[in-house]
Amino acid sequence: MLKVAFATSDGNAVDQHFGLCRRFDVYEVSATAAELVETRTLPPADDDEDSKIESRLAAVADCSILHVCAIGGSAAARVVKAKVHPVKTAQDTRVAELIERLQGVLAGNPPPWLRKVLRQHSPGLAPTWNPR
Repeated sequence: MLKVAFATSDGNAVDQHFGLCRRFDVYEVSATAAELVETRTLPPADDDEDSKIESRLAAVADCSILHVCAIGGSAAARVVKAKVHPVKTAQDTRVAELIERLQGVLAGNPPPWLRKVLRQHSPGLAPTWNPR
């Protein structure tokens, strides 16, 4: 199972900027199942950019994928360095829709970036595929 975080204000849709997000819903997702395992809430973001990024990164550091509606360049670089794959998502995209799409990709032939994520976070669960 992959741990996937969603930057959300209400649990229904991705609608938050990474640096300002106060709630991340974390799901465990496989090709056939998805379960909300935790809602992580944070205090309001500090004015200090480094502190703001670090507090948000600490909240999602154990996740494989992070869905946000926006993320700055330096924050994205730090998220990637922590081996979390940030995905910019259209404002108000439903979490259920994103999970459904991810499950479809996991059940089929994942793109290279997702194969890498699967190897890093779930080496025993990485699907088999035929590279072209």
